[in-house]
Amino acid sequence: MNAQEIIELLRSLENPENKAGMARFGINTDRAFGISMKTLEPIARKIKKNYELALELWETGYNESRILAILIADPKKITPEVMDKWTRDFNSWDICDQAALKLYCKTPYAWQKVFEWADYEQEFVRRAAFATIAALCLHYKEKNNEPFEKSLELIVRYSTDERNFVKKAVNWALRQIGKRNLELNSKAQAAAERILLFHPNSPSARWIARDALRELRNEKTLERVRKKEK
Repeated sequence: MNAQEIIELLRSLENPENKAGMARFGINTDRAFGISMKTLEPIARKIKKNYELALELWETGYNESRILAILIADPKKITPEVMDKWTRDFNSWDICDQAALKLYCKTPYAWQKVFEWADYEQEFVRRAAFATIAALCLHYKEKNNEPFEKSLELIVRYSTDERNFVKKAVNWALRQIGKRNLELNSKAQAAAERILLFHPNSPSARWIARDALRELRNEKTLERVRKKEK
């Protein structure tokens, strides 16, 4: 299938009811067909990894074609320049998070981009940094706490960003770091305490820290973390 044939397939699957539901969840539906991930993932598996096709699909600008691009892009072939370009194009949290979870965290440039993108003012670029941290917590294979410890400093620094899509990603990253192992759980709790100490007047910071502490101190969470270390 070429890019045009894929777009025609997506048009045939358009679902106005799903599109309305996506909008209720804060997804930008200006260029969306309303197709669920449950439907898109089998299409991506049929296409298989195809980096050149991914680049073409991305440029069509549709929500679902960009998600397909993310799913079929080869993490070993994507360049830092393309990652930057795609990230600047983000206009919705769902595309941002799919890129972080399905693609960015599998590239050799993931940590480099985390520390670059966090400093960007653009809302979804900054969200991409913290969503990628959360994704790395799930997919990073090395037993090395150092990059996660460094990313806690980013979390403390940007916990005062009051924009909804940023603060939720910062909170997500903090909670995921704390669920990686017991040492990081302790350090994530300490970071949350620092947030409360340094930024007592920021509603975003207070919510991020308190919500994270509630989960990270929960005995069920701690038990799951202990089991991972056995």
